[in-house]
Amino acid sequence: MSRIDDLIRQHCPNGIEFRAIGEISELVRGNGLPKTDFADAGVGCIHYGQIYTYYGTWTTHTISFISPEKAAKLAKVDPGDLIVTNTSENVEDVCKSVAWLGEEQIVTGGHATVLKHDQDPKYLAYYLQTAQFHADKKRHATGTKVIDVSAKRLAKIRIPVPPLEVQAEIVRVLDLFQSLEAELEAELEARRRQYAHYRDLLVRVDRDGSDIAWATLPEVAKNLDSQRRPVTKSAREPGPYPYYGASGVVDHVNGYIFDGDYLLVSEDGANLLARSSPIAFSSSGKVWVNNHAHVLQFPSYAERRYVEIYLNSIDLAPWVAGGAQPKLNQANLNRIPIPRPSLPEQQRIVAILDRFDALVNDLSVGLPAELVARRRQYEYYRDRLLSFEEAA
Repeated sequence: MSRIDDLIRQHCPNGIEFRAIGEISELVRGNGLPKTDFADAGVGCIHYGQIYTYYGTWTTHTISFISPEKAAKLAKVDPGDLIVTNTSENVEDVCKSVAWLGEEQIVTGGHATVLKHDQDPKYLAYYLQTAQFHADKKRHATGTKVIDVSAKRLAKIRIPVPPLEVQAEIVRVLDLFQSLEAELEAELEARRRQYAHYRDLLVRVDRDGSDIAWATLPEVAKNLDSQRRPVTKSAREPGPYPYYGASGVVDHVNGYIFDGDYLLVSEDGANLLARSSPIAFSSSGKVWVNNHAHVLQFPSYAERRYVEIYLNSIDLAPWVAGGAQPKLNQANLNRIPIPRPSLPEQQRIVAILDRFDALVNDLSVGLPAELVARRRQYEYYRDRLLSFEEAA
């Protein structure tokens, strides 16, 4: 911090100059680039949706490519350029950016704007993450269901532009914070793979070569699907009670239809096959569940948790119907064979995996807690380092 302060006093004793993004860069709006145009090789490309789901502050490689013929029609991204998203489902995510630091020219498409500039690209990318920029972009955002900050409006947002020496020192400090966070994320991911390994080892059973009994869900749990009630988003009254759907909690409402401990299982959605998140999840207390999640009630915690762990460990494809919209209907759910070790054995397995699960997923302990603390520390120093007094 002191070195940055010294540089600011040395180069800008009267404060930092603020300039409109349109004054320090040329804004090139992208167009086209449906994902169906992706190729196995060719010119590197970044789709605006990937900036939300894959890329961080900067990148030196792309995960997608497009043919040279199609790339010729798209917006060009040179080394050092920023790609900024123009549309999102919410105001928090709109204008998320990634700095392209690769060695070759790549391309981008619609719903994105390329910033061509002579500043430090990482400095700009970091600044576009700050609370101050968030407040500024919010004033320029339009739309309700789809939030848009056009290139024309983006160009009007004023940002601090310190000398390059100051920008470089700020980037050096923030890069250090991000590298420490990346180390924790890598360690946490290794722990999660380890958890998945031991989970599969403990709950996977050879159906033909084991003396463990097997059962179906109707034999071990009570199905309460008939009590579910969907409520359209416009009709929901905000409140304190979780509103569950196929992917877990999707809202909070002023009312509940279940009160107790339940296992919820996704009934439909692409995640039934993609498995990017759990398809079985426990709920406790007063909740509302719509018709996109099955509701199961078990005699004990150990039995419920054991089935939850088992369902999340197996391939459900044999019981999932439908193509474009995968569905695990009640009839097929009831056909899934479930291993039934003795209750003491279920309790032992659940106790082991619950302790392991807390170490990799509980935000209040272990690596997850340390990662949350490190991210908060990074955000604090990022916003502090990038807050300036404007030159008079």
